[in-house]
Amino acid sequence: MNEQSYHEFTGLELSPRKVDYLKFILEKGGTVKTTEISAGLQVDPSTTTKTLNELASAGYLNHVPYRGVDLTEMGEAYTQFLIRRHRILSLLLTHYGLSSEEACSEVSRFEAFVSRDAVNKICSSMGHPMFGVCGEISHERCLYEEKHD
Repeated sequence: MNEQSYHEFTGLELSPRKVDYLKFILEKGGTVKTTEISAGLQVDPSTTTKTLNELASAGYLNHVPYRGVDLTEMGEAYTQFLIRRHRILSLLLTHYGLSSEEACSEVSRFEAFVSRDAVNKICSSMGHPMFGVCGEISHERCLYEEKHD
């Protein structure tokens, strides 16, 4: 995904459920079968197929019927942001007394409503932490934007 198209997303484009789909697919890696997604997210297969078609139409996925799905370049970049957002917000909540588990759980309930701009500002105010409660935090895009704004 080139820098110009990356600048076009706010982080608010997808519903919380579609965010779950992308994160699940990234976590599994490679091509993921529809049945595996249905089982993993506990969603009816017909709903899974419909959602995957919507994500593919929007450019986040390559969907090959009866084979499965994988992330497009745009889907990969967007999902990496979703992971980064989760980790930064979880770390933020631990600074206010929540345990790692509590922070991760709480963030999962509202993260889809926090913009990329807000996440970048939070990240910057925290000194661009390298590790969160859920894992390593990447900063390539955040630091790029900070230097070029």
